[in-house]
Amino acid sequence: MRGIKCWQVDAFTNRPFKGNPAAVCWLDEAADSRWMQSVAAEMNLSETAFVRRRENAFELRWFTPTVEVDLCGHATLATAHVLWSSDLVPQGMPICFQTRSGVLTCTQDRDFIELDFPATPATAVEISSELSNFLGVEPVYLARSCFDYLAVFESAETVRSMKPDFRKLGTLPVRGVIATSLADNDEFDFVSRFFAPAVGVDEDPVCGSAHCCLAPYWAARLKRTRLMANQISARGGVLRLTLDGDRVMLAGQAVTVWLGELRV
Repeated sequence: MRGIKCWQVDAFTNRPFKGNPAAVCWLDEAADSRWMQSVAAEMNLSETAFVRRRENAFELRWFTPTVEVDLCGHATLATAHVLWSSDLVPQGMPICFQTRSGVLTCTQDRDFIELDFPATPATAVEISSELSNFLGVEPVYLARSCFDYLAVFESAETVRSMKPDFRKLGTLPVRGVIATSLADNDEFDFVSRFFAPAVGVDEDPVCGSAHCCLAPYWAARLKRTRLMANQISARGGVLRLTLDGDRVMLAGQAVTVWLGELRV
């Protein structure tokens, strides 16, 4: 039986058991999509990443417990962390991932890992009573990106105390719903939560790709391109964001929780 190295990494945090956990599986050769989906279901984390070396880059794919996704920030950060910390890539050398969202580059910035991702700005849409009912509170502004709804609320406490109906949210024609507001302390610019039951994740502890939508919205509203974000899920997470044209630089930290071997 051939063993496959696997890691679990907590991303967008510098402490274990915080941030967003992702599994990372190292592949020596191409794997069947159905097998990768089964592994992701077995891991039962919001994302499981599969990475293998190609000629001049690494192929990277992401799976929730139920579907393959086009873009994932925290599992990309976790994978870059694994490659550098396991000496699969020399310290300081940039990493290029070939993904369903194009080439994504990761670099080291002292204790942070910075991800170069495409911005996914949202366009304003009419606030629907259906969405408000599903969330349990009406937003003051609603927009839609290529992936998600972006719902803006009056206060961080409203976002923090929200109790959505996940079953009903899962029927919406989007990947998920981003709930956000201005932060209620001076350490951060804004807060958010992310709900994605349609792809098997009721609440994602820290969603990097959601911040590709949040960054252009808050940069325009606050009139600055460098932002500090706090995802206020139960586990919580911190992101340093820089909007650069149609790109978003997502920076965060990561901690390896365990290393093992997949035996199937």
